[in-house]
Amino acid sequence: MLPSFCIVDDDAVSTRMLQNIIEDSGFGSILGTAEGGVEGARLILDTNPDIVLIDLLMADQDGIETIIQLKGRGYQGRFVMISQVENKEMVGQAYRNGIEFFIRKPINWVEVESVVQKVSERWKLDRYLLEIKRSLAQLDPLQPAPAPARKEKTVRGVVRQILTDLGIVGEIGSKDILSIMEWLVEQNRTRDFPQLRELYESAVLAANPAARDLEKGSKAVEQRIRRTVTAALANMASIGLTDYSHPKFEYYAPLYFDFQDVRLKMREIEEDVSAGKGKVNVKKFLQVLYMETLNKLNG
Repeated sequence: MLPSFCIVDDDAVSTRMLQNIIEDSGFGSILGTAEGGVEGARLILDTNPDIVLIDLLMADQDGIETIIQLKGRGYQGRFVMISQVENKEMVGQAYRNGIEFFIRKPINWVEVESVVQKVSERWKLDRYLLEIKRSLAQLDPLQPAPAPARKEKTVRGVVRQILTDLGIVGEIGSKDILSIMEWLVEQNRTRDFPQLRELYESAVLAANPAARDLEKGSKAVEQRIRRTVTAALANMASIGLTDYSHPKFEYYAPLYFDFQDVRLKMREIEEDVSAGKGKVNVKKFLQVLYMETLNKLNG
């Protein structure tokens, strides 16, 4: 089993490089990325990754403050600090507050691979020791095995995992989709699924409750979501071309998309022809995502 990661860094280039290194080197899966400490704390508490790569200096809340906040709220994962700052006092403070390794900016591929390899090995060792303890406890009738801690599911955590599987958690429209799913669950809209316009307006108001021009904001949300859903279709089509029996393709492609749209996208990729306007059924995508979210929350 491989560890899961979250990246918290307000530098989009560094985030993208770190994500590429982790994924291309096969170290594990990226559960999500955040551009600031406040957003990062929410992401980490929602997804509970095994390892967090976090920037030292960020505009809203620095990495050390974020780590202290996360530990205070019960998060027990591992931290790797990223920064171009080499102030010994700040670095020392970071280590005292729980980081295990330090990655210097600008990002160096070899250094990141080495650091991630080391922290992953520590994570694997901890899991191995935990399994041994559980096995020994089961052998001792006087010492009952500890009950595994049950992680409470949240809408944001469930939806992020699905978007990760679809390969679109990093798309800009994923934030709008998350807002819509949280609104739907809060409204308990199971019998009468809303019209797209109402869904788009809910995303606008979630981002800015004082928004006045809902029509303009809704059009922007519509464009972002359509691009994101189209990207998911392209990802599934690419997987299908590589391995038609791939579990993700077999599960997600027919569930979220019309078969003819998937086949058309596969043909476009295979023949390297320019895509048209891109036909996707956004309402079907959101409705299926909502129902799957409810099933996972109640499962």
